[in-house]
Amino acid sequence: MMPAGFEYRSVRVADGVSLHAAVGGEGRPLVLLHGFPQTHLMWRHVAADLAADHTVICPDLRGYGASDKPVEDGADTYSKRTMAADVVALARALGHERFALAGHDRGALVALRAGLDHPGAVTHLACLDVLPTLDMWEVLHGAGAAVAFHLYLMAQPPGLPERMIAAEADAFFGHFLDLWAGDAGAIPEDVRAAYLDACRAAVPSIVADYRASAGVDVDHDRADRDAGRRLEMPVSVLQQDWGAALGYDAAAVWSRWASDLRHSTVTSGHFMAEEDPAGVVEALRELLAR
Repeated sequence: MMPAGFEYRSVRVADGVSLHAAVGGEGRPLVLLHGFPQTHLMWRHVAADLAADHTVICPDLRGYGASDKPVEDGADTYSKRTMAADVVALARALGHERFALAGHDRGALVALRAGLDHPGAVTHLACLDVLPTLDMWEVLHGAGAAVAFHLYLMAQPPGLPERMIAAEADAFFGHFLDLWAGDAGAIPEDVRAAYLDACRAAVPSIVADYRASAGVDVDHDRADRDAGRRLEMPVSVLQQDWGAALGYDAAAVWSRWASDLRHSTVTSGHFMAEEDPAGVVEALRELLAR
């Protein structure tokens, strides 16, 4: 379902782990990381435009889609630090020591970690509709945190969350596709089916990704914040207006992490790359020109 001119590659990025990636276009490299509950297909419209003058790389993250799904055998298996290292290794294997990086949702957390851990590799960074992990946990409180029930469910020790979700996988993952979309027609039935098929086959690894964000990812973010580490490359953040509902200033939160920040509030739903691809392309082109 990716645009004409994209081809698929399986690239080894770590021992026993290969990422499945769609690659197309020619020019300065740009890596696009998908969110939950999606795959690389979420970028199909944005990638078609940007491939006119960039080499666009759209992988499935470790544990998602057609990429490998190693068994969670420790806290680091699905840490954002490990997943960010996957992305850097992918780009290098494709011949790119330096590249721009954009991520949505879970992919944005991986992108943020890549920018902090590999500042020499990431030239520009975009994060779509997410807060840094540590800040996310700090702003969730009281009844308002009910909107993020899945974060708490998948934070539980291995066993129960996997069984509960696998028992009604399509209902669980489909709930978020329905709830978070501002425009239901932006995700056509064939793409929705592809997302549900991919998630149904990846319940343990998806849960492990979220479990890491309630543990080791918080530790990594806190260590960076305590040390005053910041993103020094140009950064763009696009978000819905969560702060109005949960009582925080998203731009202020992000400004603590990025020296060169442009923060924008969008009017689309969560799946902005599919609901408003032209707006996302415009924001990414503005970022890449900085």
